[in-house]
Amino acid sequence: MGSLGTHFTSFLFLFPLGVRRLVSSSSIYLNNPSLYRSKTWYFSNPTWRNVDFFVFLVALPIASFSHLFLFLAFSGHPTYKFSFLQQSVVVFLFWVLLIFIAIKEFIDPIAMPEHFIFVFAGVAFLIEYLMNGKGIVGLGELEYSFLGGLTLVCSAACFFLSLKPSAYFADFLLSSGLVLKGTWVLQVGLSLYTDAFAFKGCGKVVIAPSQGQGNTDVKCDLEEDKLRGMALMNLLFVVHSIMVLIMCFVLLGLLSRNKVRPGDPPIMAQLDSDRMLMHPLPALEME
Repeated sequence: MGSLGTHFTSFLFLFPLGVRRLVSSSSIYLNNPSLYRSKTWYFSNPTWRNVDFFVFLVALPIASFSHLFLFLAFSGHPTYKFSFLQQSVVVFLFWVLLIFIAIKEFIDPIAMPEHFIFVFAGVAFLIEYLMNGKGIVGLGELEYSFLGGLTLVCSAACFFLSLKPSAYFADFLLSSGLVLKGTWVLQVGLSLYTDAFAFKGCGKVVIAPSQGQGNTDVKCDLEEDKLRGMALMNLLFVVHSIMVLIMCFVLLGLLSRNKVRPGDPPIMAQLDSDRMLMHPLPALEME
């Protein structure tokens, strides 16, 4: 909640993160499924290739402090005022998660075991779900309910990976859930906080005169317009889900094609390579 800028920034964080995680985890799994173990963050060598991790490490505390400053400075409606505080808390939790990952990777792996970090990530997603879309009703509540459902999926995947890190399907759900969260949070920002992309007969989010909770809603001219908007929102979520699923399967297909050459399974290729080393070419033997 907040503005189009907040939702667009969330998209810039979530979508690349989900795609990168999907590509990294799938590449490791396709190399050797029996030895696969999920990681909280897939680092690459050399270190400079992990620039996205360090960008997040710097950007998240700045974003958390910015939301906290807006909470302290904003004197308007309580719903908006406390939404800044909620966002600050959520962003801060995920920044702490990155700190834990950095300690494990660069300082002391024993002090920060993988399963503990996954549990913390699950708790952070759960807290995000509890603070998701507070004070919004009607069409806006429906949009945020889909976002909350995706957050629960990510939380459940993290808890499951803390118990069974070899479960690739849980890592796939986490990665694709992050991608879908990214595209959907952008859709929510466009639909709720702009007039240009609002549904026919509806405007952007407005604040009702009442000061109670649950008084923030999308302004629609007629009740039929609101019902039509809800039906379109359900359809849009299905379209987003299908497109993200197709994208994930295309990425998996490309990765598997790069790992295995047609007609030359990895095991047979390795056997042929070993055989060549053991038995030199006839021409060399003759010389």
